[in-house]
Amino acid sequence: VGDVEGVLGDKVDPYALGEDEPADLLTFYHPTTLRQICALREYLFAHEHAGTLDAVDRWIRMVAVNRLTGHSPGFFSVYTLPPNQATSVVAQHKINKARQQTPPERDVRAIVVKKSRALLKDCGGPLAGFFEDGAASGGSALLLTGPASHTPEIPTASVDLIVTSPPFLNVVQYKYDNWLRCWFCGIDPAAVAVTMTGNLETWRAEMTRMFHELSRVLRQDGFIAFEVGEVHGGALRLEHSVLQCGLAAGLEPVLVLLNTQQFTKTANVWGVSNNRLGTNTNRVVVFRKA
Repeated sequence: VGDVEGVLGDKVDPYALGEDEPADLLTFYHPTTLRQICALREYLFAHEHAGTLDAVDRWIRMVAVNRLTGHSPGFFSVYTLPPNQATSVVAQHKINKARQQTPPERDVRAIVVKKSRALLKDCGGPLAGFFEDGAASGGSALLLTGPASHTPEIPTASVDLIVTSPPFLNVVQYKYDNWLRCWFCGIDPAAVAVTMTGNLETWRAEMTRMFHELSRVLRQDGFIAFEVGEVHGGALRLEHSVLQCGLAAGLEPVLVLLNTQQFTKTANVWGVSNNRLGTNTNRVVVFRKA
């Protein structure tokens, strides 16, 4: 945390004039907050392009990406949707008007440091040297970006348990829900390859290809827990399609778990109204590699 404070104290000047301060983001942020965000963004870009981005920088970027928008003072933004979905500028204007709110000034440095303390408070032992260059904090962890149907980096029959959740057809727009995170990281959302289709047969074909790959990396007697949510108000039972896909890949179905939830007030932002609107249930299909 001391390293995080050091970098932020030197590099995030709340009065610096950033080169790229989109005026429409003032819908989410106080002008001073936006200047801090843009200053941090430019610092990270400069080090990434120079090849000098270190573990502390990457940590700060990770925390900042998570704090960009949310529904409490622990985020950089005014009250908005939960942090895993950034609403559009137009929609945020409506939220601000309905709540009669204006973006308050937030201290980017203080928020990143506070969140870092919370994340690292129980870290010790193997994680004590996380920020040291070359430290393998995750041990044997392997982080990949790519299609789940093609993972040659994972050895055959090397995994005991797979827990995953696929795109629910085209119900959730994963790329554009993350447009603000993409802006901060310099990523074009349109260039990100995501399996997205509204056609059930196409979706089944994609999932079947993926299940063949999951079966390859799974050890004998290993398990897959495959979670799909309620789609189209429960009218479309994706778990039925998932069972067909897993069977086609030679996997043995074990059970289908249905979890009916009672949501907290945060879910109201998403249009969820306990067993009436939104996604109220999770369906987890469990397979075994016999």
